[in-house]
Amino acid sequence: MIRRRTLLAGLGAGLALGPLSRANAQGAPVTIRMGSLKLIHSIAPSFYERFTPAGVTVEVVPFESPTECKNAVVTKSVDFGTFGIAAATLGAAAGEPLVVIASTCNRGMAVIAKKGSDIHAIKDLRGKRVAIWPGSTQEVFVLERMRMEGLSVRDITPVRISFSEMHIALARGDVDAYVGAEPGPGVSLASGVGQLVEYPYGTEMGALNMVFGAHRDTLAERPDLVRTMLEIHRKATDFAAGDRNAMIAMAVAKLGQKRDALELSAPNVELTWRLGPDEVRQAHAYAQHMLALKQIKRLPEPGFIDTRFVDAMGRA
Repeated sequence: MIRRRTLLAGLGAGLALGPLSRANAQGAPVTIRMGSLKLIHSIAPSFYERFTPAGVTVEVVPFESPTECKNAVVTKSVDFGTFGIAAATLGAAAGEPLVVIASTCNRGMAVIAKKGSDIHAIKDLRGKRVAIWPGSTQEVFVLERMRMEGLSVRDITPVRISFSEMHIALARGDVDAYVGAEPGPGVSLASGVGQLVEYPYGTEMGALNMVFGAHRDTLAERPDLVRTMLEIHRKATDFAAGDRNAMIAMAVAKLGQKRDALELSAPNVELTWRLGPDEVRQAHAYAQHMLALKQIKRLPEPGFIDTRFVDAMGRA
């Protein structure tokens, strides 16, 4: 399904030879539209401005859901976007011209139960009401962890609740546990409403979560733009990953969450731009699980993941 493409000659060369740089030299401004989710996983774009070269503007366009952001890339409403591996795989498996070219965030998910309950491990979910968002990355991870513990979805009562409502549903007693995305788990832990059951990273899918995608045409027609955007993404990601206080402060400002909750969420969020052999293997395993769960009818075509741009940055 996924192949590690051969590095193109000259891909790592400076931007001086590219059309984007020539446009800048001629005084023509360049605006890049970047789709981003309102999650701490996707906080790196909030730091893009400080790493954007002269003559280039990155317009960060916020989206509520991974599918919306992915669709914006497919329709070219934005030039690039960051969304979950689930949305990316669903689109590619449906034949959409979407290519994953970098990573955005690993980890960022958790299984949370009501504080003081008897749910301390995945196997304790048997017979419980568990909030799961259908079609999400988290759903695939928790179903695989359940399978590893001898459970299936028939052993629980799955409840369809959005990530933003899971903490509230747990606090009200509507569910016994949820499989959520940060900062929801951090909110539940900081408030004393929830207790950690597990960070579900013990499968062959590792901690793969959010990726960075582009339209296939953009890679073919505007490679210089891709290199420029990914260099900004790399610098912003490395900065935010290396300065947790700055990351939390930005998340407080952008997400409106309390700092104490984000203090608990941040260690469970691994910002990254790298897309190496491990991530490619994990993405392949993820797609295989989606196929087995009948979330997709076929595997994405070869070329769905293209590592040549991050390969070039890694060697620079």
